[in-house]
This record gives sequence, C-alpha cells and structure tokens, in this order.
Amino acid sequence: MAMAWVLLIMTGASILYSCWAGTTGQVAAAIMAGASKSVELGLSLAGMLCLWCGLTEIMRRAGIMEVIAKIMRRPLSALFREVAKDRDAMEDISANVSANLLGLGNAATPLSIRAATRMHRLSGNTGIASDALCMLIVLNAGSIQIIPATVAGLRAQAGSAAPFDILPAVWIATAASCAAGIIAAKLMSRVWKRDDNSADHVRRAGVGAV
Repeated sequence: MAMAWVLLIMTGASILYSCWAGTTGQVAAAIMAGASKSVELGLSLAGMLCLWCGLTEIMRRAGIMEVIAKIMRRPLSALFREVAKDRDAMEDISANVSANLLGLGNAATPLSIRAATRMHRLSGNTGIASDALCMLIVLNAGSIQIIPATVAGLRAQAGSAAPFDILPAVWIATAASCAAGIIAAKLMSRVWKRDDNSADHVRRAGVGAV
C-alpha cells in the first residue's frame, strides 16, 4: 500500500512538472514506449519461465525432483525441526527450495504458500508465525540460485550476449545472503524463546505472590 502511494506521487509529480516545463509530448511518448517494452519484456520472461517450468515438470515426472527432494530433506530437517516429522510439509519445503535453486521464483511461490499453510495448521492456527515459518520466509527471500533463469531472461531481453556469465557472482551473493538470513533467524528464535521464558517466570512469580 505504501509503495502504491509512492508510485502515485512520483507519477503525479512527473506529469505536473512536464506540464510546467512544456514537455508533455515527450512524457506521453515515453509512456507509450515504456508500455510497449513492458509487454515485450513480459512475453520474453513468459517464454523463459515456460521453458524452465516445462523442464521442471519433466524432471518431476521422471522422478528427478523426488530424488533431489530426498537429498535435500535431511539438511532441511535440521533447519525445520518443528515440522521435520511431517512428510507433506517437508516435501513442499524441499520442492520449494529446489525450484528456487533453479531460479524459478514464480514456480516456487505456490509451493511456498502450500508449505506455509501446512505449517500454520501444524502450529494449531495460533495466528503467530512459528520458527519454521520464519525460516521458510528467510530461505525464499535469500534463496541460493544455481541457475538464475529469471535474471538471465532479463539480461537476454536487454541485449546481453552472455546472459549466464553472472553465475559465479550469483552463487556467491545468494549463498552469503542465505547464510546470513539463516544465522539471523536462528539467533532471533533463541532471543524470543528466552524472552518468552522470562515473561512466563515473571507471570508465575506474580501469581505465587498473590
């Protein structure tokens, strides 16, 4: 909602300034050119996403995704101890992380929503995000990408001759961001637990005094 107001203010200010500076014709031309390019960009990204989503579906039907999920299930169980025993939740989490590894953010979104819904039910529908749910959000925000399909599609649309030459930088950046997010999530979960335990001790002491 805040970003909508920011964009509205920026657009309104630009139009008002163009009227004052007498450049309304240039602004109108820029708007039309931008609209045309946005459609072209959307179609090019749709083609790239369809390609990788199709490959992912082939991998899933061939059983490759299941193998990847099984390989990743053990290390992910260490991060999601609260739901490690729930097979359905771990399958959704593994599939979500696998899709993010391939740079398929749009394909990973439905999987993350399904996993989050499952976690919410396992937590008793308390309305409070559990540690496992917070960790899932962290992994999606700073996901490690082996094949950045979406970014490569943007670079190809922009005229890059080698859209995948950013791979080493992407690997390092996403690995660092993911590691930092996991460490922060683990530390904050311990801080919250300590605060909750202290609050419970204070409440019990107050009840005993009464």
